[in-house]
Amino acid sequence: MAELTTIARPYAEAVARLAKDGGSWAAWSDALSLLASIAADPQVSELAGNPDVPGDKMAGLLLAVAGDRISAEARNFVLLLVENKRLAVLPEIVRLFEEMKAAQEGVLEARVITAFELTTGQLSGLVAKLEARFGQKVTATQEVDASLIGGVIVHVGDEVLDASVRGKIAEMAATLKA
Repeated sequence: MAELTTIARPYAEAVARLAKDGGSWAAWSDALSLLASIAADPQVSELAGNPDVPGDKMAGLLLAVAGDRISAEARNFVLLLVENKRLAVLPEIVRLFEEMKAAQEGVLEARVITAFELTTGQLSGLVAKLEARFGQKVTATQEVDASLIGGVIVHVGDEVLDASVRGKIAEMAATLKA
């Protein structure tokens, strides 16, 4: 994962500079999302991984499917990725770009992992508490992991808040062993 991030970061930063200079964060976000979904298609990813398929054919396929839904700059970006054989890192480029976009907009992304599905009200309450704690707008995505037994784990950037039953049991076990 770290290697993919290292490879993807310069591309994401370049796109972020273009988006900032052109005031086109939303347009780039849409274009990258579209390109990632096209590249994630099983048939397209199989072709992308085939060394017998020339790069210009691969780029042509992506651009044909995207059609006029992407800008000329985004088309050039696709050509660059294909030329450098970096199409496989597109999902990571999108992830990094979205983080940069959120930082630019002053929004933090939170990944909320719970033992059981939270109701909309519970998730809204948690987001409000996170916004108060971090002093920024927070958007949250929720995942369910029954192995937590109960409670919640929240990932916000590099910070992890573990209020799960599993986490508390692990803390107690470590304390007893010490």
